[in-house]
Amino acid sequence: MKFRCERDTLVEAFGAAGRAVANRGGALPVLAGVRVELTGDRLKLTGSDLELTIEVEIEVAGEQDGIAVLPSKLASDLVRSLGDPRVEVDAEGDEATITAGRFQSSLRLLPADEFPRLAMPTDDAVTLEAKDFASALHQVVPAASADDARAILTGVLMAAENDGLRLVATDSYRLAVRDLPGTTVLSEGQSVLVPSRALKELERLLGSSEQVTLRLGEREATFEVGSVRLTTRLIDGDFPNYRGLIPASHPNRLTVNREALVEAVRRVKLMAREPNTPVRLAMSADGLELVAITQDVGQAHEQLDAEFSGEALTVAFNPEYLLSGVDVTEGDEITLDTVDAQKPAVIRSAGVEEFLYLLMPVRVS
Repeated sequence: MKFRCERDTLVEAFGAAGRAVANRGGALPVLAGVRVELTGDRLKLTGSDLELTIEVEIEVAGEQDGIAVLPSKLASDLVRSLGDPRVEVDAEGDEATITAGRFQSSLRLLPADEFPRLAMPTDDAVTLEAKDFASALHQVVPAASADDARAILTGVLMAAENDGLRLVATDSYRLAVRDLPGTTVLSEGQSVLVPSRALKELERLLGSSEQVTLRLGEREATFEVGSVRLTTRLIDGDFPNYRGLIPASHPNRLTVNREALVEAVRRVKLMAREPNTPVRLAMSADGLELVAITQDVGQAHEQLDAEFSGEALTVAFNPEYLLSGVDVTEGDEITLDTVDAQKPAVIRSAGVEEFLYLLMPVRVS
């Protein structure tokens, strides 16, 4: 295999494919590499850990077709460091030579015949607006669990809902629900559970793209964005009954400026020095007061103008979870609906029903 390519183009391709490369113990050694296949002037780079696969196609000046597996991190770092923007790669036998200007380096290749065969995506495809889908991922994915011991909660539920698509994620402390009305991806009653890790990578890829193509198989989901294809295994299992977590009614409602609340939480939480120290929200007809206290360190409090209806009460929340929810809720004003200091609170953009963020309170003495 032999080709010439622009350095920055190759760096970007290695970077994208390399994000799926296995970096955990126990994986096949060859999965530490990126598979590079040249056909004519088209170069396809593939990284995979068997759960997640990212394929990137770029145009190069091809001289000799072939397949090789280059060590991902070393090859990426090497190409990124090159001073000359014109790169030549020549892979033969068990070695690849990378040349740029007066620089030359050789790398030992990984055995290409050991790189696993990957499932081909289904022909059935639907196209989504990338901007709306990226916005939904930005709001929902952070609420998924990062604990692999609770595999079901590391996924994002994608379900058909009211002639549209609903995305749901929870780590049992918080819940994010976003509806995309009119986005028909699944048949009525159908749902799939997509790993949040894959959707984080997808959000990164969407960038300024206009469209994303989704292909759903029995065990995999494939997303195509421009010249990049991301394939992930679906999670097998039943997602929790999240509907039962959302209170049917809320006697108390706080309406407050979103940006003012974000800035106040960021300031006050500086005094929540211990891992389990909450920020208290005291809500009344006089407005909102935020308080954080850490024994033997100090305290902070801040008053905000806000509208409140209901019985005055104080609710405590994990400040990071609170900030995460408020930060991704769009609009100038948000509402915080509560039942009491022990039951879940619901954050929404004022007057907007497409997104909600439910947050469990922290019990304080």
